[in-house]
Amino acid sequence: MAFADNLRQLPAITHIAALHLLDDSGTVVATIPNAPGKAGSVTVYNALAAKHGSINVAAAEEGLQIFAEHTDDAKARPGAHPNIDRLLEVIASGKGFTVQINPA
Repeated sequence: MAFADNLRQLPAITHIAALHLLDDSGTVVATIPNAPGKAGSVTVYNALAAKHGSINVAAAEEGLQIFAEHTDDAKARPGAHPNIDRLLEVIASGKGFTVQINPA
């Protein structure tokens, strides 16, 4: 399925202003705002964290499937899709993130 089709199957994010990704020490290392161009990533990361408890290797692998055609583009153009690049790094390093929701 295409990314847009996959998104329609995930929970709504109207209650989220942003997601914060925290490293092992609890430091915020990234923030993904619920804004145009980023809302799809917030939707994916929120669903992955709800299912897996964090953005771990299993969550990252599932996330690459959800991002569908954008995953291939991210692999071909590193830096073009930083939220997919982050999932690839989780898989490569084995180091994930705790997700903290900033409510709307």
